[in-house]
Amino acid sequence: MTTPAIDASSASQADPKEPAANAPKPLTSGKQSRTTLMGLWAFVVLPFLALIAAVPFAWGWGLSWVDVAIAVVMYCISGFGVTVGFHRYFTHGSFKAKRWLRVTMAVAGSMAVEGSVIQWVADHRRHHMFSDVEGDPHSPWRFGETKRGLVKGLWHAHIGWMFSRDLSNKDRFTPDLMADKDIRRVDDMFLALTLTTAFAPAIAGGLITWSWQGAVTAFFWATLIRIGLLHHVTWSINSVCHVYGERPFATRDGDKASNFWPLAIISMGESWHNLHHADPTCARHGALKGQIDPSARVIWAFEKFGWVSNVRWPKPERLEAKMAEQREKDSKALV
Repeated sequence: MTTPAIDASSASQADPKEPAANAPKPLTSGKQSRTTLMGLWAFVVLPFLALIAAVPFAWGWGLSWVDVAIAVVMYCISGFGVTVGFHRYFTHGSFKAKRWLRVTMAVAGSMAVEGSVIQWVADHRRHHMFSDVEGDPHSPWRFGETKRGLVKGLWHAHIGWMFSRDLSNKDRFTPDLMADKDIRRVDDMFLALTLTTAFAPAIAGGLITWSWQGAVTAFFWATLIRIGLLHHVTWSINSVCHVYGERPFATRDGDKASNFWPLAIISMGESWHNLHHADPTCARHGALKGQIDPSARVIWAFEKFGWVSNVRWPKPERLEAKMAEQREKDSKALV
């Protein structure tokens, strides 16, 4: 991963009162420029605004309550399959689950079409091991901190990395899942599950409306739009949530994971990304007042039903310690 070059002549003329060149760099280096912020907001908000604007034009001419209901149900199944299953359970072990629920979460997450369960987990564990440093498969800081480098990095983190990546070694990063026959079977069924998540909405829409039009519109909204929206939201966690947002909790040096509240609900709580990188095994990512975390609520419900146990809920003393550590880093950066 590249870093901005240092001008040798300016370095030789540096003020002796300034910190030495090899001294630890401050965690932050000022606010984002207004141009960068405008670009980030446009990058995240405009696709959603375009989708919302399309709804009234399509209503009654290709969109109905049946399409909306099927799309919402499928979005929740596949979305929570990724956030609760692939991410908080399989990747980080935030709780223990009964066997049937374990398999169900692997199937549900696969229906998001973000990759097979074992490869997804391998990539994400690798991301945490090398977050925003050399070895991270999708860091937006890969090409440096210049405006041009950051634009290129955002594209890389959002989607580009998938077209030019080296696959994370599953034997190294996911030996536990490779040894699990149930999960390996689900992993091998990825193509079949992709076909299922693609055509199940059309079948449901056709049967409910008893028409070919109902099948076609359900396929458009509950398959194409639903999968595209879920992908964009997930990719935004990799890109935007490592560039812009609040960082109340201390993470490892170099790790720039941030909170981006506009995505909280639609990402099912994943955009409270700063605490997640500060405490990866925690089952709740939005632990502060007002931070809505739907995935944590699902895990809470599973616990109440007795389907999961040993849930790693946030501990107040650990949260305060992480916040105090971040305040100390911020104060040092201002000196």
